[in-house]
Amino acid sequence: MPATDKSILTRLYVVAGVLVLFAGAVLFKLVSIQVVDGKKYMALAETRTTKMFTIEPNRGNLYSDDGSLLATSVSKYTVRFDAVTVSDADFKEFVKPLSDALAKQFGKTSSHYQQILRKAKENKNRYALVARNLDYSEYMAVKEFPLFNKGPFKGGLIIEQKTKREHPLGKIAERSVGYERVDENGYRTRVGMEGAFGDYLRGSEGKRLKQKIAKGQWKPIGNDNIIEPKDGYDVYSTIDINIQDIAHHALLKQLEYYKADHGTVIVMETKTGEVKAISNLGRTPKGKYYERLNYAIGESHEPGSTFKLINLVAALEDKVVDTSTVVDTEKGAWKIYRHRVKDTKHGGHGEISISKAFEVSSNVAFAKTIHENYKEDPEKYVNRLMSMGIHKELGLPVKGEGVPVVRYPGDKGWSGLSLAQMAYGYEVAMTPLQILAFYNAIANDGELIKPRLIKEVKEWNKTIKKFDKEVLNPSICSKETARKVQQLLKNVVEKEHGTGHGLYSSNFSMAGKTGTCQKNYVAKDPDKLKYISSFAGYFPADNPKYSCIVVIHEPDKSVGYYGADVSGPVFKSVAQKVYATSPLTDEVDVKETMVAGLEAAFESYFENAQKQFNEVPNVKGMSGMDAVSILENLGLNVEVKGNGTVKKQSISQGTDIKKVKKIVLELS
Repeated sequence: MPATDKSILTRLYVVAGVLVLFAGAVLFKLVSIQVVDGKKYMALAETRTTKMFTIEPNRGNLYSDDGSLLATSVSKYTVRFDAVTVSDADFKEFVKPLSDALAKQFGKTSSHYQQILRKAKENKNRYALVARNLDYSEYMAVKEFPLFNKGPFKGGLIIEQKTKREHPLGKIAERSVGYERVDENGYRTRVGMEGAFGDYLRGSEGKRLKQKIAKGQWKPIGNDNIIEPKDGYDVYSTIDINIQDIAHHALLKQLEYYKADHGTVIVMETKTGEVKAISNLGRTPKGKYYERLNYAIGESHEPGSTFKLINLVAALEDKVVDTSTVVDTEKGAWKIYRHRVKDTKHGGHGEISISKAFEVSSNVAFAKTIHENYKEDPEKYVNRLMSMGIHKELGLPVKGEGVPVVRYPGDKGWSGLSLAQMAYGYEVAMTPLQILAFYNAIANDGELIKPRLIKEVKEWNKTIKKFDKEVLNPSICSKETARKVQQLLKNVVEKEHGTGHGLYSSNFSMAGKTGTCQKNYVAKDPDKLKYISSFAGYFPADNPKYSCIVVIHEPDKSVGYYGADVSGPVFKSVAQKVYATSPLTDEVDVKETMVAGLEAAFESYFENAQKQFNEVPNVKGMSGMDAVSILENLGLNVEVKGNGTVKKQSISQGTDIKKVKKIVLELS
């Protein structure tokens, strides 16, 4: 064979070999893709066209103790149209009837909807918006419209559901009701009862498969979910909306009058520890007030003279004094080291008993009593305070409870002045709810009860869990001591020399202690000096039903700042109105206990509530809750804007009730 032919043949063999190797490589890759990476690529392709979406469950309702809604989830629906899935014949037949039905339902013209639907069909739009923010009844109606009643595949109906949390009481108790939010990293921000009991309210998520139909647009596949969401349980709180409304507006009125920075009111049922009202209002730069922070639970501060009750109980328990022990108030000023303790009364009270010192709130008497009786053994004093549990948090389920401060000898900040300072409420810190829990214990003859915000968790009518009374300490002091200080708390209000005597009424009994504490006093700048005004106690004075605390921060000093003047009237207003509307009314002359204007307001409400109206009544000037109650009993749908009393009503007085479906009230 010639050399040339051999060379050609060799080249052919090389080419053939390369082709065989290439074919083998291709075959190997095909097998590899099918067998090894097949599932991977199939999954990747599928994720590009279909995706599993999470369906948020309906959050459980949060109720007041009488079953009124504090927070609820409201579903809102969006209707879209997939023009591709609908046959030409069906579209031609039903586009006009569907447009007519939509026009009748939503108040726009039939031509408006025909234009939307025809444009979607022409452009092969698979996600055309038809209507949004529908309530459930509107959604159910739309599902039955011509064409849409054929479902998602033949009728092109796409339904999207979103759930919105609403507070029927508006801003009242908003911070106590709270919220629960989840960020993109899954971190939950928990506030108030919504956050504390989120595990019950939250429910469990569902799953829904959707198909990608355009950039950023996903359409549900089929009518059924892969996993159905499970709605959350309903939570029944201890909040009484009547008492809550009373507390909110009494606090708001006083904050506005004194131009204070912020304040809180808590009302608690004495025997059970159930919190019936908890209002927290803070001032905006424009001078308006809203539920800014949960001061009642989260803000620890020096309590001032309300702490004298705790000191008196400690001294009585340690038997270093009795109520008759006499103390020299040193003409109203007493010097300890380089510090001078002063009384508000110029010239002092002279030599007085410790019981009168409590009633007139003598700083000198308490500073001398605590310092002189415990200076050789300050540990004994602090141990007694700690034996009553005031150094511990209450262990509330609500997040953010403030930490109480009670220093021990040797701790940072302890000095030779500490006993004298602590004697009248400085160098210690407690939250309003922690202070109230102690006063409530005194009303209970020494039994310290954990404040409670929740009664039970339910699924429909089935109880999932009940929350019962929880005793933190069966006896913070002897019953003898408790009864002695109970009388002194009555004397603060009833005795003419008591700091709370301005709140006294011969027809209404209450017991409590005033407190006025300096704030920012370290700065030694008179302009920066602020005050915290407090009143803590319970009512009725004998066999108490409710305990209450009012704390107001930074009232305008030019208007007033003493606890008896600033916080005391709020306590009295709350106590009287709660007392007047409770089953105790047969024991008290309501007319004598009403504050100015209250009697007329209540008489107006009861008179109007009993009328049979054929026309819209005039509710201007009435409280928001009273007006809503009357109008809803007439069968009207009431929308409320703002808080307080009714300033404007959208339907004028005298309009025929039969012609009215909805009325809007503007409150201020």
